[in-house]
Amino acid sequence: MARILVIGGSLGGLFVANMLHRDGHDVQVLEKVKGSMNGRGAGIVSHDVLVNSLERAGLDVQATLGVEVPGRVLLDQSGQSLIAFDMPQVLTSWSRLYQILRSALPSDRYHQGTLVTRVEERDASVHVYSVNDGKESTWQADVLIASDGIRSNVRQQFFPQIQPKYAGYIAWRGVCDESLLSNLTQTTLFDYFGFCVPPDEQIIGYPVAGSDNDTTRGHRAYNFVWYRPAAEGDELQALLTDADGVHYPQGIPPHKVAWRQLAKVREDARRLLSPQFAEILEKTPQPFLQPIFDLASDTVSVGRIALMGDAAFVARPHIGMGVAKAAQDALAIADAIRAHGANAEAIAAYANVRFAAGQSAVNRARWLGSYVKSPDGQTKPMAQREHQAIHETAIDLGRYGHQSQFKENSL
Repeated sequence: MARILVIGGSLGGLFVANMLHRDGHDVQVLEKVKGSMNGRGAGIVSHDVLVNSLERAGLDVQATLGVEVPGRVLLDQSGQSLIAFDMPQVLTSWSRLYQILRSALPSDRYHQGTLVTRVEERDASVHVYSVNDGKESTWQADVLIASDGIRSNVRQQFFPQIQPKYAGYIAWRGVCDESLLSNLTQTTLFDYFGFCVPPDEQIIGYPVAGSDNDTTRGHRAYNFVWYRPAAEGDELQALLTDADGVHYPQGIPPHKVAWRQLAKVREDARRLLSPQFAEILEKTPQPFLQPIFDLASDTVSVGRIALMGDAAFVARPHIGMGVAKAAQDALAIADAIRAHGANAEAIAAYANVRFAAGQSAVNRARWLGSYVKSPDGQTKPMAQREHQAIHETAIDLGRYGHQSQFKENSL
């Protein structure tokens, strides 16, 4: 039995912690957030690898994972369907996955409110220094897995040259209760993975579980993501500044988004989007926004320390692979430790398997995001943008394949 530390108790950290705990290792998870994390995040596209990773962690929850949609629909500005085709997918939510993974890990293995301040590798082990409520602690392990997100403290210590890069646009996000929506929106959009593509923008949406992870009809919710250009500088700064003038350069908390920005995005929705999507924006109580970043590491390991998930690579959300990618990282780490033991050799084997995959995900997401901000600054032809959006966004490549062709208007 090896001693393994996981820094970061979000979905990626919980995936790898559950897998390694099931393999019999002494796993401890250090999470800096104190208190409930269950309300974080929104919708997640469930890929086959996600289901496989849950099964590897000893969890068979495919039947209750989320909401299944039969296919996709592209709406024009008037609300009419331009393209429709079958593509069954299951859409889940951050809260549902967190609930599943967190409940599977013994509570004495999960330490909240624990901020890691320094990491050292010495004497064939890793030493981690942390603080919790002013109390300093030292942890020792055979290997360390850093799953502490895009602003990873571990990556910052060992690889300070690797920094997130702003992509030139933001995403407005939110979740609207099914019961609030009109019959038009419920019958023409709600049950599908939906799209609308104004010039240089895109909104997507799909049904997810509602309150208390309820997936029964009438109690679900609709998750949306609206990608919009926002120039770095004054425009982005205004979006990330609250009504009291406080600026949040790394991302503004949802409840701090200025009311004037909320009023403007709802007005823009009525002007640019289909009536169905505009209604969803109007009736979502607290839309929030996030700047879109790329993060492409030039290495994901050093000695007995591995970077995984968003600590290693962040691909723009268009591929819908953020959580699935973290699950694949977790599988690769667990496989490497099974094969080599909990040592530097296992960490190097993991890096050898997952480094190229991380680069590929970032590049594919950049390509998909080019409809919002293309490298040459030119707007793509409408037909090209529509096809790229509805046929390539958040698909399971293992199931449907790149640039797949589907029989349209089959719904």
